[in-house]
Amino acid sequence: MSSPGVSVVISVVICVYTEDRWDDILAAVASVRAQSRPALETLLVVDHNAALLDRLDKEYKEVAAVRVLANAGPRGLSAGRNTGIAASHGEVIAFLDDDAVAERDWLRHLADGYADPRVMAVGGRTMPIWASRRRPAWFPEEFDWVVGCTYKGLPAGRVRVRNVLGGNASFRRTAFEAAGGFATGIGRDGDRRPLGCEETELCIRLTRARPDAVLLIDDRAVIHHRVPEAREHFGYFRTRTYAEGLSKALVARSVGADKGLESERRYATRVLPAGVARGLRDALLARPGGAGRAGAIVAGVLTAAGGYVVGSVRARKSAFVVPGFEGDGHD
Repeated sequence: MSSPGVSVVISVVICVYTEDRWDDILAAVASVRAQSRPALETLLVVDHNAALLDRLDKEYKEVAAVRVLANAGPRGLSAGRNTGIAASHGEVIAFLDDDAVAERDWLRHLADGYADPRVMAVGGRTMPIWASRRRPAWFPEEFDWVVGCTYKGLPAGRVRVRNVLGGNASFRRTAFEAAGGFATGIGRDGDRRPLGCEETELCIRLTRARPDAVLLIDDRAVIHHRVPEAREHFGYFRTRTYAEGLSKALVARSVGADKGLESERRYATRVLPAGVARGLRDALLARPGGAGRAGAIVAGVLTAAGGYVVGSVRARKSAFVVPGFEGDGHD
C-alpha cells in the first residue's frame, strides 16, 4: 500500500437493483467520471436482476473504467457492497447511492481526509432533491435521514464521528481487513421494508477492532440524492422511522446498546427537543408547517421507539454474517 494522504487510489462502488432507476444510474456513473480527482474504477454491482445486469453490460461494454458485476452474495445492499469491495483494486473504496449524483470535487474532499494514516473512513454531506422541487412544509430537517440525507444536528465542517452514512462514504481497504465487511442480515434488501444501519454496525465494529481508528465526515464532499414523490408523504416517514427502530435493535444486539445507541441518545435528548420547540414557535408565529414539523418529530420518535421494542424481541432470533477480507482487491 502506498503512503497515506491525498495520493490514495480510490475505487467507487455503486449498488443497483432496479431498471426503474436507469436514468439515475447513468447520472450517478457520469458524475463519478466527471470528478476533478479521477477514480481508479467505478464498479456497478447488480443485485440479482439479470435484465439490468445485461443492459448495463451493454451500456458500459466499451468503457474501460466502469465494470459491471453481479452481487455474489444474498440479495441486499450489504452483500452488494461486499461484492464491490472484494472486486475492487483501490486503497480506498467509496460508495455512492444509485439515485445520487456527486459534485465535481467529491472524491478530492474524501481523499483529503486520508492524509492522516489513522483515518479509516471518510463520509460526506448528502443533500435532498425533492421530487416536488421543495421540501414538504411538515418534513423536519432533523429527520432527513429518513430520505437518506444529512440531517440537522450533525456538526458542520470536517469532524470526527461514530459512523459515516452509507450512501456517501469511503473506507480504507485495511478497515475491511481489520473488521470484516458489511453484515448481511442488517440493512436494505431490494424493495422490502426500508431497513438501514449496516454502516453504523460496521463502523462500531471497526473502532473495536482498531481502537486508534478515526472516522470523519467532511461536509465539503457533497452528493445530491433524489427523493421520489412517494417518499415525501407521511406514510413513508412513518414506515421508515419504524424500520429504523428495528434496525437499531439489530445493531444493539450486534455491538451492544452502549455503542449502538450512543449517538442516538444525544440526538434524542438535544437535537429533537430543539426541533420541536422551533416547530411550536413557528406555529405560534403562523409560519407554514411549524405544527406539522413538531408533530412529525414526536411521531417519528414514538414510531422508532416502537420499532426498537419489536426489533429487540426479533433480534434474538436474527443471524448475522460478517464476511472477512484479506489482502489486495481481486477480480
